[in-house]
Amino acid sequence: MRTLFLFLFALQSLGQVALASTPTDPLAYFRDLAETRNYTLGRPVAAKLTPDGRSVIYLRGGPRDPVLRLYEFPLPAGPERELLTPAQLLGSSPETLTAEEKARRERARISTRGFTKFDLSPDGSRLLVTLSGQLYVVNRADLKVTALPGKNWIDPRFSPDATAIAAVSAGELHVIELNVAPLAARALTSGATATLTHGTAEFVAQEEMARSEGYWWSPDSRFIAYQQTDESAVEVRHIADPLHPEATPTRFAYPAAGTTNATVRLGVIARSGGATRWLQWDAAQFPYLTRVVWRETDAPLAFTVMDRAQQTALLLRADLGTGSTTELLRETDPAWVNLDERGGFPRWLPGAKEFLWSSERSGTWQIELRAADGNFIRTVTPPDFIYKGFAKLDSGRGAVYLAGSQDPRETQVWRFPLSGGLGVALTAGQGQHAATFSEDASAFIHSYDLFNGTSGTEILASDGQLLTVLPSRAEKLPLLPRVELTRTAGEPSFFAAVVRPRDFDAKKKYPVILYAYAGPHSTVVNATARAYLNDQWMADQGYIVARLDGRGTPFRGRDWERAIRGNLIDLALADQVAGLRALGAQFPEMDLSRVGVTGWSFGGYFAAMATLRRPDVFRCGVAGAPVITWENYDTFYTERYLGLPQTDPEAYQVSSVLSYANKLERPLLLIHGLTDDNVYAQHTLQLCDALFMAGKPYEFMPMLGTHMAGSSDPIVKLRQQQRVMEFFARHLSTR
Repeated sequence: MRTLFLFLFALQSLGQVALASTPTDPLAYFRDLAETRNYTLGRPVAAKLTPDGRSVIYLRGGPRDPVLRLYEFPLPAGPERELLTPAQLLGSSPETLTAEEKARRERARISTRGFTKFDLSPDGSRLLVTLSGQLYVVNRADLKVTALPGKNWIDPRFSPDATAIAAVSAGELHVIELNVAPLAARALTSGATATLTHGTAEFVAQEEMARSEGYWWSPDSRFIAYQQTDESAVEVRHIADPLHPEATPTRFAYPAAGTTNATVRLGVIARSGGATRWLQWDAAQFPYLTRVVWRETDAPLAFTVMDRAQQTALLLRADLGTGSTTELLRETDPAWVNLDERGGFPRWLPGAKEFLWSSERSGTWQIELRAADGNFIRTVTPPDFIYKGFAKLDSGRGAVYLAGSQDPRETQVWRFPLSGGLGVALTAGQGQHAATFSEDASAFIHSYDLFNGTSGTEILASDGQLLTVLPSRAEKLPLLPRVELTRTAGEPSFFAAVVRPRDFDAKKKYPVILYAYAGPHSTVVNATARAYLNDQWMADQGYIVARLDGRGTPFRGRDWERAIRGNLIDLALADQVAGLRALGAQFPEMDLSRVGVTGWSFGGYFAAMATLRRPDVFRCGVAGAPVITWENYDTFYTERYLGLPQTDPEAYQVSSVLSYANKLERPLLLIHGLTDDNVYAQHTLQLCDALFMAGKPYEFMPMLGTHMAGSSDPIVKLRQQQRVMEFFARHLSTR
């Protein structure tokens, strides 16, 4: 349930921001938001510096066009040139996706079309794109496009020596040699079935581990490590298209909490084919393959595994000759061990005598330097630095570049010396900043969004000096949300955001809408203006919209995050109520006798629980795609927090919405995509049935879509949000 948050715009100051005064029609305003994807369409996507540092390659659509095309910007000053468009390859034919590709995009929360990703060969001479399952190689020099043999390809990537491509089709790992005529796809693996695949990640790896890869090239391009996945014992679910009952339902292997997971093996095979060398570890004790790293030329193949309880993780080094493994280090935690979803560790230094590692062992995320045998050498980052992601190791300059901050609401690009000591921020302006470095770390692509309405993508030198700016076609924000970031009084203190109507009258009292997520791994209070554009739309209809981050959310230390172990709702609900009341005391314009709550995914779960359990606080609620019974959510996410239902039934009972269904006193609107393959529509239907049997009235809005229902269709999104606001108007308009 890794919810996709677009941390896009940044606040220049903590406090109220000046607004455009021109009135805007509510429907036109929201339609603009939907059609521009919050004014992000038309910006460079997935930009990469070429190895020679002379160009930047990226994807981009139009300001209201989600179809991505391939572009190049020669440095230092351009001009930009369009390399390839989907129309050049497909003509008037529509783009088609297999069920597997649709599922992978759902896992990655991709709602754009066209070239949604590309691979740049390590020598920079070629580009690789996929469209409708077909592979195409583009020669940068003359833009010659070569269609590669085969179809329905998944996850294609160049070999490090740029002479071959590996990709998966029909459950088998293939190699296409680019310098051998005629071009042919050669299968390295065999034996795939409906339940046995090679080279792709299983569901929980893609959805919950932030691992989409199922194979890894060796640095010398001679071998490929790959995952074998056996789902024969995994529970099977089927999703039917409700508009086409004549169509065969789509089959999904979905491991619900307490049930059997996929059986995963990791093997190594020569690029030329032959027998697979299977790597050995105690897979019965450590069944989860969480990370595989085979990146540096002189470094070993290393991977991390985790036990089912997710309380112990091992970093293992592989011996390719024997298949044996050596434990380099282990991480343990009595609650759970978090995965570093943004690091890709270990990161080996040249010579492979030392590596970087990230750990929460001290109570907060820190980067460590360790010897080749795993022994601790020193910490690289101080405990007060909030680590949010790895950017680049620059061993030549003795530095590491990281994403992080000293305030959980923002992200900057930092440089720290490998020798330890104080770091320096290379970016400025409160908000969200991201960096993608060149191979030699001499420059980086800097993407930023600032709360003053500016955003962009530029090239900076490694010291932060501006080199050039990449062109964007995105529309400018027509106005800024009237958002105030604050921190509640009392202990514990919560970061909060308050959005007021643009015609705000300090003498009036306004009903309140609490927009909540309130769950693990995501925050909703961020120094980004773009995050509050929808809140402003709601506020302009006569509300104050509030957000809070309570315990259980990231970036405030180990104990803060793990306080929810064994109970996903009680503390989360208590913190949101306490924070809401603290905001009411701070801002008397908030009418706490008229409060509604809304959220999606875990936020939908929270909204349903808040409406059921705290009718004294919440007059109504809107729950989108809520988890209702945790026994019906996946293993890796659910068991991390609640344990197994067989051994911790009380945790599941107290965290189940069904436990409180007969307590409903307030209006509740439920929304769910009927083809959701993450939080199945089963969840909401279970609650509907329980409410019906208890004689409790409710409203249900089924949608034709997945967990991202409405995210890619502006009209669908508009109608959905109109329905939500109509619901709030009916139940919050009167005292």
